[in-house]
Amino acid sequence: MHRRPPSRPARLLASALAVGALLTCAACSGASKGDGGGRRADSAADVAASPLAADSTLAADSTLASPRGGKSASPRAEKSAGVLTPAGAKAALITEADIEDNWTQVKDAASWGDKLLIGKVDVAALLTAKTNAADCQKLLDALYDDTLLGKPSGASALTGFEQSESRLLYQVAAYDRAELGASLNWLKTLPVKCDQFTATDSKGGHRTVQVIEDPVPSVGDARQGLQVTVTGTSGTQPVTLTLQLAVVRVGTDAITVTSGGLGGTETGTTKAAVQQGTANLKDVLAGRTPAAQPGNLD
Repeated sequence: MHRRPPSRPARLLASALAVGALLTCAACSGASKGDGGGRRADSAADVAASPLAADSTLAADSTLASPRGGKSASPRAEKSAGVLTPAGAKAALITEADIEDNWTQVKDAASWGDKLLIGKVDVAALLTAKTNAADCQKLLDALYDDTLLGKPSGASALTGFEQSESRLLYQVAAYDRAELGASLNWLKTLPVKCDQFTATDSKGGHRTVQVIEDPVPSVGDARQGLQVTVTGTSGTQPVTLTLQLAVVRVGTDAITVTSGGLGGTETGTTKAAVQQGTANLKDVLAGRTPAAQPGNLD
């Protein structure tokens, strides 16, 4: 038995009821969006009122990090890092509040260079294979020039801090992906290739250099830490320079922390710089403003 289609008046009544239901849902939805819009407006006002937003240098650059691609096809793509800009590199730097103790930020960090690091590797006295002399020489030169990861391919920034006879240099930069990977792999080989060697200064003085692996907090995509000790003389007095090196890769960008001095190293400070610095860089690459630290209360 076949059912007859409903009469035209019945169909018109059903359509009217459906339209009424849709209008009611749309009104509810509009009220919900209105609430969310208010919260977003408040959030935007908070960002606009932040000290970073008021910085004229950063305000000139509309974003801290620009997207690598114009498409957002999947959640995986949305999580990809942005391109580090000059303003972003500056925003990713750490401050005095990010590290422990009584460190003071300086303005001449770019000109730092410890003379104990200047020397020529004594190939004859090298304990490991003689072919490793080039790597050991490269390490000394890179420590003096602050080029452990080579030359940046994009934006970069650095800052430095002093405390008594100790220094901390913090760098953030964009690198070529292949070269960055090669640099990290090279650093991993140094505790074996350059475990101990002798360097000779311009006056014929000898310095003993030791390189060991040093742990780095588990942050970023890849990391490597070293401790380098240089024992020699300053004038007629024996001195020992101890440096902690920590490198963390985040995508194709990286942070480098070099800390220490004649008074030894500050492991807690190095760790804090690595952890906060990595968090800052991730925030910048995600288009967020790094959170300001409250500062030391001691």
